[in-house]
Amino acid sequence: MKNINWKVRFKNKTWVISTIAALFFIVQAVLLVFGISWDYNELLQRLITVVAGVFAFWGLIIDPTTSGSKDSELVLNKNKDVEENK
Repeated sequence: MKNINWKVRFKNKTWVISTIAALFFIVQAVLLVFGISWDYNELLQRLITVVAGVFAFWGLIIDPTTSGSKDSELVLNKNKDVEENK
């Protein structure tokens, strides 16, 4: 485990998705051993709702006029300009 570059692994989307899927199946199998059954369709729907909500929120706080998630210099200095013109 010490000889694995985890940062590189987590940057690989395919690896992340397959790891999440594998963990999901392992947890489901362990729960079945203990006689616990769960409705993963409802869980999947809730997970999709949460992910969509996070993306919607992220879309509200980013500045679409710049690349990345930072504001442009014009927007960062906007309050200063308004106060100076008064």
